[in-house]
Amino acid sequence: MSASETETGLRARLIEAGVDLVTKEGAQALTLREIARRAGVSHGAPRRYFPTHLELLSAIARRGFTDLGARATQAVGESEAGPRAQLATLARVYMDFALTNRGMYELMFRHDLLESNRLGLRETSLPLFGALVDLVGRVRPEAEAPVVAGALWANLHGIAQLWSWGSLQLTTGTDDFVPLLHAALGAHLGPEER
Repeated sequence: MSASETETGLRARLIEAGVDLVTKEGAQALTLREIARRAGVSHGAPRRYFPTHLELLSAIARRGFTDLGARATQAVGESEAGPRAQLATLARVYMDFALTNRGMYELMFRHDLLESNRLGLRETSLPLFGALVDLVGRVRPEAEAPVVAGALWANLHGIAQLWSWGSLQLTTGTDDFVPLLHAALGAHLGPEER
């Protein structure tokens, strides 16, 4: 194995250890020392591959965006329904990801990571938003699609966050978030044509 293959392997191992750690224990557990321990390297080793903690966290978050994007692309791509139904599918995939990958979801939307744009993190997240804008534009061609898509995304993000905290279950008295997704889609897209 060449030196560059070893370097790539160790870098990937650190990312994998971070992904595993955030999945099992949440974003707050992502210390350099713990990631290094789980990767089986010295606590100083991550600095050779990621000059800052932010860069390592960005690499881990990038994996989350890649995973969410792949799930969304597959779900929407498999659907032969119209754009509104595809938006409902996309919203459901987003919620499912947020609720089953809470630590990763929290990490992915950390302001400091997105603001720093380490490792092109924003560019990794933009295709998913682009798909949302495209679908909104197809449902509401008269609207300013990026604005409506941004408002819809903020609404979905809020539902995901409040649902994960248990707040919406208490206030709405429901144990199913799907009606909330449909309400959000209706609020941003208008009534569904019959």
